[in-house]
Amino acid sequence: MKTNKLLLGFLTVVSILATSCAADDTADITINQGDNGAGTVDPSDLEIGGTLTSNLTLVTGTEYILSSALIVPTGLVLTIEPGVVVKATTGSDVYVAIKQGGMIMAEGTSSNPIVFTSNSATPNPGDWGGLIVLGRAPINSVVGGDATSTSEIGGLPYGGSDVNDNSGIIRYLRIEYSGGAADAASENNGFSFYGVGNGTTIDFIQAFEGADDGVEFFGGTVNASHISVVGAQDDSVDWTEGFTGTLTDVYIEHRQSHDKGIEGDGFNTDIGNNSSPIFWSAPTINNLTINGLGSSNGNEAIRLRAGTRAIFNNVFIEGFEEAYDLDDSETGNGVLAGDTNVTDISFDDIVLSLKNDTDAQFNEDTFFSGIGNGTGAEYNTWNAGWTRN
Repeated sequence: MKTNKLLLGFLTVVSILATSCAADDTADITINQGDNGAGTVDPSDLEIGGTLTSNLTLVTGTEYILSSALIVPTGLVLTIEPGVVVKATTGSDVYVAIKQGGMIMAEGTSSNPIVFTSNSATPNPGDWGGLIVLGRAPINSVVGGDATSTSEIGGLPYGGSDVNDNSGIIRYLRIEYSGGAADAASENNGFSFYGVGNGTTIDFIQAFEGADDGVEFFGGTVNASHISVVGAQDDSVDWTEGFTGTLTDVYIEHRQSHDKGIEGDGFNTDIGNNSSPIFWSAPTINNLTINGLGSSNGNEAIRLRAGTRAIFNNVFIEGFEEAYDLDDSETGNGVLAGDTNVTDISFDDIVLSLKNDTDAQFNEDTFFSGIGNGTGAEYNTWNAGWTRN
């Protein structure tokens, strides 16, 4: 079978010198201009990986093999056209990372989404890594200013002081069978957003059948909408390190193995809240549906801890022993201050709607308002054509 290595823009073949290795060890991509001598390029089995040395476009109608970490450094752009399919070879060190100052322009459509999936003939959760985007927006695991932390996977810097930082556009993009773990402490997610700023557009994304979290926000200010997480084996949506964005239209569906629907942390408990002045994660979540496996299967739909604040509007939760579980005194302080509450919520097959494990004195009547009024994400109005069930 003939194998070209990469298609860059129009009729440009790119040879890649890459091996499967961690981000800091990926080889540079060498670019050779030209075509195959006949004015066309065979698009079959194009292999990508390595660290970009020039802008890269993945073109419509083409299927690519991701054979190692693909790194987009500062000043370069990865463009992905509608309908592109990227199949990743097996390994936790096979992922795509957009570094600070790099950009991803991935704009699929509802009828022609972009898909990242496993190249295995029998795909399973955890086959490969996932998508990592690193920005310059604030995080609370560092002192502040332009100080940075480093990502779990690849050891790449993230964080800073630019709340409006722009890492590009991600729209109508689905990630399947991600979440490969490098070790017990370093795990890929479907989508990992590290210090991403609100100049970035995230709209219509799905994480399908991943071994770890579906979507995780490590600080940052980015807003995201039309989020679908189906079959995540750890937390479906996770935030930490001072995330303060708004999430709108979020649909979560659990499968055979799972942890929380949402796990929200005010700071990374492995690092500490080192911001000065101190700030906490404080996102707003509008239009949320979490479908569990039934109250007899136990577990919490939403766990809030480590001082996180969060405002929830229009929520529907079904099939859990506990709907909300709040831990530690600082999380409770957020409730008393009015920084954490739920407006318009409905429950189905829930044993306990609120478990208060904080030192603060509050109950369901002060935490919830509009019980019975929640309709959730109304997933069927926006999921057609680009998601998997």
